[in-house]
Amino acid sequence: MTLYESNYIRLGWLVPDPRRLPDRALSMVEGDSPLELTVLERARYTTIATLSYLFDERDATLREPGLELRVYHDARLAEVTSVGPARAGLARVQPQLPRSPDSRWSSNMLLNKWLEYCADRGHGFAPVPA
Repeated sequence: MTLYESNYIRLGWLVPDPRRLPDRALSMVEGDSPLELTVLERARYTTIATLSYLFDERDATLREPGLELRVYHDARLAEVTSVGPARAGLARVQPQLPRSPDSRWSSNMLLNKWLEYCADRGHGFAPVPA
């Protein structure tokens, strides 16, 4: 649970109020890839969203690593619920995460470190006005 709490805190570095995530937002920082946040589902106590870097490849935009997050607003936790399939380009720079149920810790450590990295690079998203 400590890791999920840390994920929630670090997500808050990018979005000051995780209850008010925008439906879709891009964070552009010079010298870094665009970071995309897309809300998939909203409920009273949870929000499900994806967080990905955007890479232009030939005729398509790749979303890597394609992390799907579930944010628990009342408990102030955030966890990875799924990881998108690794593409050849990403596999060269990052070891592929295992897909077993035991991989939850690995996936959430990736999110934890990546949120810190994105915040250090200057990424951020404006919350939706109340």
